[in-house]
Amino acid sequence: MTNTTNPTNPDREPTSFFGLNIPFLDHLGVVPEMAEGGKSRISLDLKPEFTNSFQVAHGGLIMTLLDFAMAAAARSSFNHPLGAITIDMTTSFLRTSVGKIVVEGRVLKAGKSINYCEAVVLSESGEITAKSSGTFMLRK
Repeated sequence: MTNTTNPTNPDREPTSFFGLNIPFLDHLGVVPEMAEGGKSRISLDLKPEFTNSFQVAHGGLIMTLLDFAMAAAARSSFNHPLGAITIDMTTSFLRTSVGKIVVEGRVLKAGKSINYCEAVVLSESGEITAKSSGTFMLRK
């Protein structure tokens, strides 16, 4: 029996992103590593099709990873089973991102429904290549 909920490989079960099925992240190949206690960590091996004309990670890809890392951190503060909705997000690109991309998110202030978060993108050498802050509403 094939699984039609995984668009990139119908013969494989979709990846669980800390309890959620997120087809877009599954399609990209994002690896969910950890989400607990208001912190999260995800990673992705950069593929050529995810790069821009400079052959480095496309900014939209980086923003996607930052957004999800912050949302996962927000959900983990209260073991929230549903998703988190982005209210706003600000991103700064400090350096180019190549190779394996690691993103770490954390909650700065957790409320009953609104969480203030930040996340950083780390290079393979541990250098910050991008950072973001955002406000997230826990889905009801």
